[in-house]
Amino acid sequence: MSEHPEPFDESDPSDEPDRFEEIVDAETDRDPDLAVIEAGSRTLRAQAGSPQSDVPARPSDPEVDRALRAVEADLATRWGETKLEPSVARIEALMDVLGEPQRAYPSIHITGTNGKTSTARMIEALLCAFELRTGRYTSPHVQSITERISLDGAPIEAERFIETYNDIKPYVEMVDTSQDFRLSFFEVLTGMAYAAFADAPVDVAVVEVGMGGSWDATNVIDGSVAVVTPIDLDHTDRLGDTPAAIAGEKAGIIKQGATVILAQQPVDAAQVMLKKAVEVDATVAREGMEFGVVSREIAVGGQLLTLRGLGGEYEQIFLPLYGAHQAHNAAVALAAVEAFFGVGAGEARTLDIDTIRKAFASVASPGRLEVVRRSPTVVLDAAHNPAGARAAAAGVTESFGFSRLIGVVGASDDKDVRGFLEAFEPIFHEIVVTQNSSHRAMNADELAAVAVEVFGDERVVVEPRLDDALEAAITLAEEESEFAGAGVLVTGSVITVGEARLLLGKG
Repeated sequence: MSEHPEPFDESDPSDEPDRFEEIVDAETDRDPDLAVIEAGSRTLRAQAGSPQSDVPARPSDPEVDRALRAVEADLATRWGETKLEPSVARIEALMDVLGEPQRAYPSIHITGTNGKTSTARMIEALLCAFELRTGRYTSPHVQSITERISLDGAPIEAERFIETYNDIKPYVEMVDTSQDFRLSFFEVLTGMAYAAFADAPVDVAVVEVGMGGSWDATNVIDGSVAVVTPIDLDHTDRLGDTPAAIAGEKAGIIKQGATVILAQQPVDAAQVMLKKAVEVDATVAREGMEFGVVSREIAVGGQLLTLRGLGGEYEQIFLPLYGAHQAHNAAVALAAVEAFFGVGAGEARTLDIDTIRKAFASVASPGRLEVVRRSPTVVLDAAHNPAGARAAAAGVTESFGFSRLIGVVGASDDKDVRGFLEAFEPIFHEIVVTQNSSHRAMNADELAAVAVEVFGDERVVVEPRLDDALEAAITLAEEESEFAGAGVLVTGSVITVGEARLLLGKG
């Protein structure tokens, strides 16, 4: 490839058209269409600036760090996120004594099996670009607990997180004494998020469910927009063992008179959602019908999209994320924001295209096909169920073109591990099985036994320590010079990805 021209002055918009032509001219040794795609992606990326990963490090102030660790330790004494008593009674009691903070702002509520966090980040970016003050609540976190609560597009500061916890702690303890069970870890964090959003105050909250919908702790808000990302089998012991049964739980976030943004779904799941919408007089917009992805092209650092929104088409949108699934998440996010602004409710108009482009070009989603190292390339993806694995495998194959790919997998013991591994079997040349530090981690030897059945003994390496597993995978990727395009994909769990991120110097 020929040398790229010198970077242009990003502060001078008049230089942008010339810059586009310069990049195209500089790529004359490539396919002309690919040259235009690369030029478009690099020009749009420059306009918005590089996407920023918002995974905060530990506080640099020792006193603040100690205080945050004390809060984390206190929260850890409560039921974890996998131990549930399906009821919103406790969170409702907490909201009552806090003065109903969740009623202080409108909300966009997001459920589904996969894609919730990435979609929430896109919705947040779009709303911020339109100069609204946002609060975002997502889970789980990749590295820092403070990631879960964001204000104005950035994780809440550690000091504010601590202050919020201390503010609501007396009320939490009051509710604890009045209920059959203490508030759980997730319920307390949900209360903190809603209180922090009211205190900010925010113009709109973007809230991702923890699990399900009907009895999820987040479901004390009345989202004017309910977003349902693709539904598949996960948490089947709690939500049901068919898409329809799972959809029945997730449909609980659809409130009276809301607008429902429905991603592409299995037919039985879609039927359940549509029936619920009719019952509560909600308006439904369906991907592939009222909105969707018109076209997508691979671009340097992501993809170029044309999206059809509720009010019309949006062309030349650069999204710095990989995989067809992220393009579909972008379409869902755009429709959700249009619905929030009233577009499509008898009003056919598009939102400002330049604002939309800049917002999408700024999106980051840590741990979602995220490149954290080069030579060899190491990619992290938090897929943890078969559907997520299939999406990640397709995204890696499409966007990276590795000559040889080594997998590093650390999974949780309550997942469909066989289905997960089968999704990656066609693209992993070898797999290094390991385990993360969570008490829920599947033992490396047990994982290896399943992996051998899927991959064969000669393709499986066992390294119980994650640091050793990363080193082994990188060595395998580098060991033969003919495999100069080899890569490593770390996956299986958000916890595995977060710990790998730290080990690879991204924390």
